[in-house]
Amino acid sequence: MKRSISILLTASSLAMATQAAAQTMDPDFAKSVKEWTTRPEFMSPLVDHLPLSETIPSPKKALGDHIGVPNKLHSQEQIVAYFRQLAAAAPDRVKILDLGKTNEGRDNIVVMLSSAPNMAKLDTYKANIARLADPRKLSATEATQLISQTKPIYHITAGLHSAETGPPEMTMELAYRLLTEDSELIRKIRDNLIVAISPVLEGDGRSRYVDWYHQSLIDETNDLDKPGGPPYWGKYIYHDNNRDMNYSDPSARQLLKYYLEWHPPIMHELHESVPFLYTYSGQSPQNPDLDPILYGELPFYSNFEMSQLTKYGMPGVWTHGFVDAWSPGYVGFMSSNHNGMLRMYETYGNGGATTMLRHVDNGADQSGVRGGNQLKRDWFRPSPPYRNVMWSMRNNTNYMQTGVLSALQLASNFPEVILENFYKKSANGVYAGTAKAPYAYVIPAGQADQTRVKFVVDQLMMQGIEIGKATGPLKFKEGEYPAGSLIVKLDQPYGRLAKTLLKIQDNYPNENLTTYDDAAWTMGLMTGTKIVEIDDKSALGVATTPVTSFDPVGSVASAGPGGFVVLDTGSVNLAVLRYRLKDVSIRVAEKPFKIGRTAVPAGSYIVPASAASALRPAVQELGLTAIAAPTNVDVSTHEIPVPRTAVFSTWGGTEKVGWVRYAFDQYETPYDLIYKEQVRGGNLRAKYDVIVLPHQARSTNDIVFDIPVKGKPLPYKPSEQFKTLGTYGQSDDIRGGMGLEGLAELRKFVEQGGTLITTGNASAVPASFGLVNDITVGTPGGNFYAPGPIVKAKVLQPLSPIFYGYTEETMPVRWATNALFGVRPANRQQVLMEFPGGKASVVSGFMRGAEEVRNRPAIINVPTGQGRVLMFATSPIWRWQTLGEYRMLYNAMLNWKALGGVTGMSPKRPDPGLPLDATPEQDDGSKPTNGDGS
Repeated sequence: MKRSISILLTASSLAMATQAAAQTMDPDFAKSVKEWTTRPEFMSPLVDHLPLSETIPSPKKALGDHIGVPNKLHSQEQIVAYFRQLAAAAPDRVKILDLGKTNEGRDNIVVMLSSAPNMAKLDTYKANIARLADPRKLSATEATQLISQTKPIYHITAGLHSAETGPPEMTMELAYRLLTEDSELIRKIRDNLIVAISPVLEGDGRSRYVDWYHQSLIDETNDLDKPGGPPYWGKYIYHDNNRDMNYSDPSARQLLKYYLEWHPPIMHELHESVPFLYTYSGQSPQNPDLDPILYGELPFYSNFEMSQLTKYGMPGVWTHGFVDAWSPGYVGFMSSNHNGMLRMYETYGNGGATTMLRHVDNGADQSGVRGGNQLKRDWFRPSPPYRNVMWSMRNNTNYMQTGVLSALQLASNFPEVILENFYKKSANGVYAGTAKAPYAYVIPAGQADQTRVKFVVDQLMMQGIEIGKATGPLKFKEGEYPAGSLIVKLDQPYGRLAKTLLKIQDNYPNENLTTYDDAAWTMGLMTGTKIVEIDDKSALGVATTPVTSFDPVGSVASAGPGGFVVLDTGSVNLAVLRYRLKDVSIRVAEKPFKIGRTAVPAGSYIVPASAASALRPAVQELGLTAIAAPTNVDVSTHEIPVPRTAVFSTWGGTEKVGWVRYAFDQYETPYDLIYKEQVRGGNLRAKYDVIVLPHQARSTNDIVFDIPVKGKPLPYKPSEQFKTLGTYGQSDDIRGGMGLEGLAELRKFVEQGGTLITTGNASAVPASFGLVNDITVGTPGGNFYAPGPIVKAKVLQPLSPIFYGYTEETMPVRWATNALFGVRPANRQQVLMEFPGGKASVVSGFMRGAEEVRNRPAIINVPTGQGRVLMFATSPIWRWQTLGEYRMLYNAMLNWKALGGVTGMSPKRPDPGLPLDATPEQDDGSKPTNGDGS
């Protein structure tokens, strides 16, 4: 078998060599990559050679080594510098687009490569593809002519996930090969495509991971017991930067802006995980609102790549069975969302450049692995990977580059088909908005909190979705809406994307299918914004003016004798106001009341007139409303001093905490980020009033004990050699968590009067480790499956400060954890909110086994000593999405001194006269749910 493979490879190599006979190949490259490739079948004839060039610097000439050299990774700065050298050496064939800066100030670039004639027409191609993206302005004849005169852009992204170290390395050799090789395959790619490359899409994490690798991982050769990566990649998040649906990260926003300017019909993300190379086919469950053409294109490419690499004798290439096409939130999905095509690889990687024995069969049960047993032959895996394999960075480069070159080979054979499909999907998108309801979405004018409307509008406009402002009143069968209401008509190129983002996800095809990410993301429900789906076709003819910005300006009346009352309409910006006026004494109304004819909600601020100079500009900028306060405000109040706040993070699970940090930073929230070192150091109550323990890590034990204390110490602090380490916290050794010692300090903090707030799976910590009494925590049965659905939650204690800014008895929340909490009947007054449960309580997405959730607590408020523990079963801050839940966490922090009220608990609902152990009235989920979740 080995001999036959060798004969095939030799024949193929001879054919490739004949095509490039006029070129001199680099013998050192051939010798080196053969040495670094651990088995001959892990090489292909597309990458076993590399031309020498007198004008274009090779990776070895620029960086000192060929790509795939063992034990060496290149930083973001080195990679970007190399591509700038290519652009300087071949300005007629290479163009660098500087998209902007990362959070830490590194360059975010796109590199464009093609033949000199194509690059000379680059601006023309850009304009032509932009015209194809909006078929409303083209006739079919004009479109056909443009397609024949245009070269498509094939965009490749690397380095989004920092621990997936191979793709940024590979793109350097790929670019050099595309510029220098003279084979028929490469010439055709240059002649028929514009190849665009994002060599490092998350630059901060790349450089930090490279430092960590060279400090802590370079000598690790045991894949069964290898330490993980650094605590941080980028500033906030890890893998979730590929679930960044609302583009919080500046690099993702810059890429989206680039996409909407250049419209590459294909975006190809390069990742690393499963053996040896998985190529995405868009399997079920599929978003049915995307064009069916897409679901034909994806397997067309993936099957070609699988057949090509298998033809070269490369085992372990497969498709199907891993990533589905349900969620629209992956970064590269911006292409599929905008009538293009997202493609993706997962190539086997070692998390570095160290050659090591990899155990594909690691002894774990593979029955539940996505794609099934990866060692088993199947129709989508004709040549399975090996059970155990010696794997190297060069193996990784060979597979990935061979796959990409095969993809480019296929694309270069069908450039007009690529553009024709792109145009057709765009045209179909416009037509779909006229062919079938719904036809539009209305965001009614007059909503109490315009800042949430702004959030939605900004997100839609950022994605290129057109929004109109109604010039007159609207009347549809769904209701009447005042002039000034916003309307998103679906007869636009990105109408399908608007529908995807705004509709309720009630069409999951089969609950026995799992999904790679969340099952629901309905923007109106997640933000608490009223958005109405319109099935009346007359909506398409409504007169509107285009919305180009939406910036609500607050209003401030003159101060009254009692100062000002700032109305609580539910905006998170009310918390921002408190932080901006940190030195001002502010009281909050505990119940609704009236000033003249103005209804003042509970939670509204009473601010002294002396703060007018600071209050006025802040209220206006934050979109709030301040009215004059009378001498005496006839309502009970309490003071809300700015709390001294800490946010706890494990070292091994910083990502979910990163979303909380991101939201806190956007909303100007003062806090300290603390770790095991600070918690075990004690004296917490002297430093903090509130400690937030957010949803994080994989389990309750992981939150407490974190990274196991085994092997060598893992320091995370800067040094002369590794300058990027120690950012966002420092440790002499990140192993070991807060442990029982840290739990004891948290107990002291609470008993001495502090407020501990836990969210999501972290709420199991107090119940599991004795920080609270009489609270049980369990898990649902094995059939239970709830991948982030939006479900109903019923408010039981509406007078609690937690619910300031909320007006409905039942609200939509995202399901966050599989921890199911229980409270004794005698302590039912501690439950502030609960899940009605049952299938009908699922508002968007799906929950298998929803009966197990019935009547389970969603928020529990437990007095302990002089303080309290507030436990959210929800995760109020989940990614940059659940804006409608953010206020509950902010209410808890700002009102930390008043969470018990005079008697220790807020009045009980629905009847304060009922005995404390009575079962409250339940919403069994049978009540109708409107689009706003009520």
